[in-house]
Amino acid sequence: MKRLDTSITNALLVVCCCLPLSACSGIQSVFNPHGPNARHTAQIGWVMFIGGALIFLVVAAFAVYAVLRKPAKRGWISHRGFIIGGGIVFPLITLTALLIYDFRAARAIVAGLASPALTIEVVGEQWWWRVRYLGGSDVDESVVVDADAADKGIVISANEIHIPAGRSVTFALKSADVIHSFWVPNLAGKLDMIPGRTTKLRMQADHAGVFRGQCAEYCGGPHAKMAFYVVAHEPEEFERWLAHERTPAQPPGTRFLAEGQRLFLETSCAVCHQIRGTAARGQVGPDLTHVGNRLSIGAGILPNNTGTLAGWIASSQHLKPGNRMPSFDAFTGEELRALAAYLESLK
Repeated sequence: MKRLDTSITNALLVVCCCLPLSACSGIQSVFNPHGPNARHTAQIGWVMFIGGALIFLVVAAFAVYAVLRKPAKRGWISHRGFIIGGGIVFPLITLTALLIYDFRAARAIVAGLASPALTIEVVGEQWWWRVRYLGGSDVDESVVVDADAADKGIVISANEIHIPAGRSVTFALKSADVIHSFWVPNLAGKLDMIPGRTTKLRMQADHAGVFRGQCAEYCGGPHAKMAFYVVAHEPEEFERWLAHERTPAQPPGTRFLAEGQRLFLETSCAVCHQIRGTAARGQVGPDLTHVGNRLSIGAGILPNNTGTLAGWIASSQHLKPGNRMPSFDAFTGEELRALAAYLESLK
């Protein structure tokens, strides 16, 4: 039994040591910053963590001393002066210093970025992200989203956000239903998306790259599968991407793809989704005009290819239980391949 207790203790120590290390690597980590805001946030985290750890060690040392020393030699710990100094003065000075540092760092986050070059509206929905590229910092955020939004110069996408590297971007964050939370750990802190309100977050990526984001507020059902990607481009590449996104979908180039388009338009797919350049004008679900160019489907849970598209269409409720797209299991195998191939061709 004693050996078993020792083994369990050692295992817990290994886990506790590995958890901080696992948080410092990967594409979704506060301690792997790739932008000014994220660096300030990581610095605050390290200062608070190290400060708290040092205080804990001091308190633990006094506790061990009080337990192990003889009563005659530990009596000074109970003196009035030590209690006031260690229990009131020390915490007051330490916590005040940390609070002042936190305020100064937060001010640096707000003031450290240049004027935004772009405003992107992100609307959290159960359980995906609607993305609208509105333009510069002086845009009117009250523009109504409708099937003709593209005619107003607004680019609409979903579950994937593209930004120019090295330039500040303002995110206008909204919710269509419940409270969500927008969080890209490598680029900035988290911010709640509250129904009926617009909250703003300014962000900048140091360089081109792909960064994973996540809803950080429980919003029901498949909340844990409500992710997204932020793709940072070099500025010239971003402008080319944005110009391409404004174009309508290309018509199918083969009979097989044309059959997939027909199936999309003649079934309930077109009721919920829009593909600009076709008769599909649905606004309930994500815009699919250029869905073939996206890295993932299902709000960041699956890689984007013909196979996963077919699987999502046929069995979305199995892949992401509770999401608001029903599983369409009425298609034959050939029809499903044609429909998935058509969607994958929308680049």
